[in-house]
Amino acid sequence: MTKYELGRLCAAELEKLYPDAVCSLDYSGEAWKLLIMARLSAQCTDARVNIVSKELFEKFPTLKDVAEADIHALEEAVRPCGLYKTKAKSIKEACRIIVRDFGGEVPQTLDELLSLPGVGRKIANLLLGDLFGQPNIVTDTHCIRICGRLGFYPESEKNPAKIEKILDKYIEKPLQSEFCHRIVYFGRDICTARSPKCEECPMKSFCKSYCNSKKSRI
Repeated sequence: MTKYELGRLCAAELEKLYPDAVCSLDYSGEAWKLLIMARLSAQCTDARVNIVSKELFEKFPTLKDVAEADIHALEEAVRPCGLYKTKAKSIKEACRIIVRDFGGEVPQTLDELLSLPGVGRKIANLLLGDLFGQPNIVTDTHCIRICGRLGFYPESEKNPAKIEKILDKYIEKPLQSEFCHRIVYFGRDICTARSPKCEECPMKSFCKSYCNSKKSRI
């Protein structure tokens, strides 16, 4: 099986499992909120980010409010998400730059997004895909773990930038955003970091990790 075939099979199975998968962050369709929530999600669960953000956006209901927020008040608002000083600082500065340089609108190009404090390729690709319909691979921990197990690259490979380039070749561009959302659901339900439910997995027949483990038991 070629990796192009593997990509098509994986995308098709994930679509069957999660036809309506969407971003796990409840950002209400507002671009600036997704930017902030994506930043808060670093080393924090999406579920916690959703809870924290509800109160955060009640205190700071507009992008301009966040840009002009007292930094200590902002730190306290995002404290439950961890790394709160660093996150608050980058969020405030990113919002300030958006207001000053982009007319209050989240920019729509990769280079412009990467120029914002706290925004790396993972966040930028999420924003481009979900907000602006530009196909991109979001290499979060689920994606990195699962696609390595499936056989797109060695499981020892953990470099997000390298993995993004690899998957960009093998996952059809119109499917990339949905593929990445679905792989998150799949990583929580079946292909968990610890004790994956391999025997229940609909992709076990072409999963390199499962096939190798089966051979080792023979």
